[in-house]
Amino acid sequence: MGVTSNNGTTAQTVMGRPRVTSRATLEARAFELFARKGFEETTVDDIAAAAGIGRRTFFRYCASKNDLVWGDFEGHLLKLRRLLEEADPALPTMEVLRRAVVEFNRFDPRDVPWHRQRMELILKVPTLQADATLRYASWRAVIAEFVASRTGLPPSAMTPRLAGHVLLAAAVAAYEHWLSGDGDAELAELMDKAIRRVSAGLSAALQAPGG
Repeated sequence: MGVTSNNGTTAQTVMGRPRVTSRATLEARAFELFARKGFEETTVDDIAAAAGIGRRTFFRYCASKNDLVWGDFEGHLLKLRRLLEEADPALPTMEVLRRAVVEFNRFDPRDVPWHRQRMELILKVPTLQADATLRYASWRAVIAEFVASRTGLPPSAMTPRLAGHVLLAAAVAAYEHWLSGDGDAELAELMDKAIRRVSAGLSAALQAPGG
């Protein structure tokens, strides 16, 4: 038995659902299971079965269950890098960083519940917290490389490294406050406020000689 998709192709159905034809659809099936069963209790085989695909096909979409939760992380980093590269050179470095990170974390209201669930998992599931180390390092590297290009310092100098760590800490703090449900502020608003609170110290560091 099959159904016809929007592009006119026929897809086999499993449990009344069409076979997955995109990474986004696979993520949606997985997140439904995570919400119902829990992340640790949901297996790759569970996700594949819910998506109407085999285990081998699952791994064509993503390398692991953890990787599925993070989504297109490399693509998102490219977006952050592009926001920094396209900024007005006349703007102060911290202003560019604040605007870019806030915009990077701005989502269509329709996507907010989905993103909230994703970040709940990333920030609270121990397995995913351990997996975050390399991804956070990549995020900080984008910030450090931009600061290095603005200051003439190598990315390994103290100030570019510091900027990466401080901005990541501000972003995580904003996310944790947002997920706590303490108040009804939007994520972008909290992100803006968090970065403004650390901007003075970073601005002084950016102006100091030697990095």
